[in-house]
Amino acid sequence: MDDNLHSLPRRLIEMRIEHADLDGLIDRLDGQVPADELGLQRMKKRRLVLRDQISRLEAELDPPEPA
Repeated sequence: MDDNLHSLPRRLIEMRIEHADLDGLIDRLDGQVPADELGLQRMKKRRLVLRDQISRLEAELDPPEPA
C-alpha cells in the first residue's frame, strides 16, 4: 500500500494538479491591479520547475522507442 502512495505515476498526477492550480492562481493574480509582483514571479518560477519535472517523469515512465 505504501509503495502505491509514492509511485511515479501518482507523483506525476500530483505534480500535474499542482501545475494546474498554479496556472489558475497566476491567471487570477495577474489580472489584479495592485499585483504582488514578487509572489507572482515566484509562482511562475515554481510552475516552470514543475513543468520540467513533469517532462522528466513522463520520459522516465514512457521512454521513447528506438527508431
